[in-house]
Amino acid sequence: MKQEYNLYKEEDQLVWKTLFERQVENLQDKSCTEYLSCLGLMKGVLNSKQIPDFNLMNAKLTESTGWSIEVVPGLIPVEDFFRLLAQRKFSASTWVRKMNQLDYLEEPDMFHDVFGHTPLLADPKFAQFMKDFGDLGVEFIDDEKVVIQLQRLYWFTIEFGLIYENGLKVYGAGICSSFGETIHSLSANVEVIPFDLDRVINTEFKTDVVQTLYFELESFDQLFEEFNLFRDRITK
Repeated sequence: MKQEYNLYKEEDQLVWKTLFERQVENLQDKSCTEYLSCLGLMKGVLNSKQIPDFNLMNAKLTESTGWSIEVVPGLIPVEDFFRLLAQRKFSASTWVRKMNQLDYLEEPDMFHDVFGHTPLLADPKFAQFMKDFGDLGVEFIDDEKVVIQLQRLYWFTIEFGLIYENGLKVYGAGICSSFGETIHSLSANVEVIPFDLDRVINTEFKTDVVQTLYFELESFDQLFEEFNLFRDRITK
C-alpha cells in the first residue's frame, strides 16, 4: 500500500490543520521536552501547513534514525506489527478523520499514528528501544503470555505513558495526539502510579474508553532499563 496524496480533499487538509495547531498549543506546557524537541526536528515535514507527505517524512526519519512509515489499512495483527517494528517501520494509516470527529475516534487515524508516534522515532535512543521492542515481539510471537505482557507494556508506555519532568508530563502517543486526553491525563480525575514493571505487565487495559489509570516514569532511561530487565528475564 502507499499514500495516495492526490485523494486528500480540502476538508482533510482543514481537519489536519485544525488538529495540529490546536494540539501543538495544548502540549506546550503538558508534554515532555523530548517529544516537543523531536516535533521541532520534524517540522519541515510534519507541520500544520498540509497533511504530511510520507515520502518526505521517510527521507527525514531514515536520515535521522533509520526508521520509515509503512502504510497499512488500519489495525493490523500483532505479529505483523512486531515484524514491522523490528524492521524499523512504523505502521500508519493514511485516512483522516472528519471535522465532526475531532475529539473522538473508535479507531486510530493518521493524526494519531503520525503526530502521536513519529516524533519520538527521530530520537536515537527511543528509536532503538522501539526496534528492540519489535525484535522481542517477533522472537516470542508464539508465546501468548509474553505477547500479552508486551502489549500491556506498549499500552502503558508508548501509547499512554506519563513522565516526571519538573512536574507530570505526557509522552504516550495516545495522549499526545488527543486534545481531551492530554488534559484528562494530567487532571485530578485519574490515578497515576509510579512505573513498576511487574504491575504494568499484569494490568489489563481497555481500548474503547478514556483511560483512568496511568504509569509515571522517572525518565526515559528508566523505561529503557526496565525493558532490558524484562527481556533478560524472559530470555534466560
